Amino acid sequence: MGADTEVNSRFQLIAGTNRDLGASVAAGGFRENLLACINLWTFELPPLRDRREDIEPNLDYEIEQFASRSSRIVRFTTETRRMYLAFAMSHRAGWNGNFRDLSASVSRMATLAPSGRITDDVVGREIQRLESLWGRVPTEAAEPDGSALSGILSADRLANLDRFDRVQLRDVLSVCLECRSLSDAGRELFAASRERRSSVNDADRLRKYLSRFGLSWKALHPELS
Repeated sequence: MGADTEVNSRFQLIAGTNRDLGASVAAGGFRENLLACINLWTFELPPLRDRREDIEPNLDYEIEQFASRSSRIVRFTTETRRMYLAFAMSHRAGWNGNFRDLSASVSRMATLAPSGRITDDVVGREIQRLESLWGRVPTEAAEPDGSALSGILSADRLANLDRFDRVQLRDVLSVCLECRSLSDAGRELFAASRERRSSVNDADRLRKYLSRFGLSWKALHPELS
């Protein structure tokens, strides 16, 4: 800028945004001629919560990156890694900030890990922090519909579910996630039929229902274990 001789350059421009630039142009918030110049190829990437299969390999990657930055080896135990992934890949995790949230989460746990081991306590507090950060989960991820159930059930089990079972399971899981104990969830779910039963064990009834789908209360609430 301001020179009196021409300077040539060869480069490739890669731009990213989380906004609808077409809508921004229509609203007068983005220059139409600039969009025409940069919009040769467009690739849309779904948010992290819609491609949860990417979480596990990137969890390992972020641990390696932390070790490289800090020159300090940090590891999960088998149980704490399972505990964190159960939460991270469930519909309870919103991942509003996408991979930035995941990277920050791993850095916090690794920094707080005593003797290089990420403990149950560290993971539990991190899960609470993330849920508080996201305000539980975003609206579009709060209801465990068919796509969100993929973060809870295996692909084979989900494919074999009848539509009736999906609807019923969705309602059961929404109650389970709002309750702090198996007994509380059982009382809420079976309130109408309690008066008609001579023997009442709502917790056991709910436990057996969840087991039909290979689920457990611990898997739904790893932070309480």
